[in-house]
Amino acid sequence: MSGASGKPDIFNTDQGSQFTGAAFTGALAENGITISMDGKGAWRDNVFVERLWRSVKYEEVYLRAYDNVSEARASIGRYLDFYNQRRPHSSLDGITPDQAYFNPLPLRLAA
Repeated sequence: MSGASGKPDIFNTDQGSQFTGAAFTGALAENGITISMDGKGAWRDNVFVERLWRSVKYEEVYLRAYDNVSEARASIGRYLDFYNQRRPHSSLDGITPDQAYFNPLPLRLAA
C-alpha cells in the first residue's frame, strides 16, 4: 500500500460483475491501481478472509449501533485486537492467531 491512508497499489477481487465492469476497472486504471482478480470459481482463495469478515460482522458489527465512523473504527479495532490476541480458534487447536503466528513451532526430535 502506498501509505496508511493513501490509495492501494493493488486491488484484489473476485470476478463478480461489480468488479469487472468498465466503470470500476477504469477508475482503478485511471488512478494507477493494479487490478488482481482471483480465478473464476476460486472461492478457496478468499475462504480465510471471508471467515474473518463473517466473525467481524456477527460478533461485532451486527451487535452495535455506531454513532459515527470514528466510533465504528475504534470498536472494530478493539474487536480485531480481541480476535487476534485473546479469542481462541478451534481451527488453531484452541490458541489465538497471535500465538500461532508469533510462537515458533516446537522442534521435533528425530526418531
